[in-house]
Amino acid sequence: MIHTKPTTNGPAPPTLQTPVEAKAKLSDLLGSRMMYSRLIGALFLLGFLSYGVGSGLATSLVGGSNFLSTIAASQTILVIGAFLMFLNTGVDVAKGVLFFPILEKHSKRTALAYLATMIVEVVLLAIGVLALLLIVPLARHAGEAGAQTLGTILVQTNATAYQMGEMALGVGAVFLCVLLFRTELIPRWLAVSGLIGYPILVAGTIAEIFGAHIGLYLTIPGFFFELVLPFWLFFKGFQPEAYQGQPVNTVRS
Repeated sequence: MIHTKPTTNGPAPPTLQTPVEAKAKLSDLLGSRMMYSRLIGALFLLGFLSYGVGSGLATSLVGGSNFLSTIAASQTILVIGAFLMFLNTGVDVAKGVLFFPILEKHSKRTALAYLATMIVEVVLLAIGVLALLLIVPLARHAGEAGAQTLGTILVQTNATAYQMGEMALGVGAVFLCVLLFRTELIPRWLAVSGLIGYPILVAGTIAEIFGAHIGLYLTIPGFFFELVLPFWLFFKGFQPEAYQGQPVNTVRS
């Protein structure tokens, strides 16, 4: 009689695979966490630089009292500046999209609110950029009656659209920072700096719209958050447990 040893096709004992699986899972999680962290950090810096440089180029040409007569010779610079400003549209939408799955693990309403305010912001900023681009064809009629007045209106349209866009950004960022503080996705001191800075930013935009030119000074606290956050995300990333969507009490335990 030939005795055959029963064979099994089931999985190997979990004690043999669990350490390997756990290590692979941890590696994938860390890679994903840092990838998202660095992408979002890079977008914060790219948006800050692209819109800042573009706005600097454009506004340097339209700041004078009779700027329309000089635009024809410098229209390339104006177009480049407007393009850099418009690049910020894609950057800010990408920030909202990348943030969405991370925030959604803790609060879908906050994730939607932040994404919605980013979309409102970029639409308003895009309107301002289009107003600046309309100055290029208008410059061909610089000597005609009313052309300079219309040019001034276009410049003011960009300025007002910018302030309203920053107001929308500030409101959305307050929701973001509240969630960041509550979940500890980033250090609480950094989230608090945003909670302080963004309401001040909103106040500054309202002041500018009503003619009180103090908005530049009131943007400084908000810019602190937007400059420090990218570097924190580059080197530290989001807090691992909070990134996985674990509640605060689990993170602290």
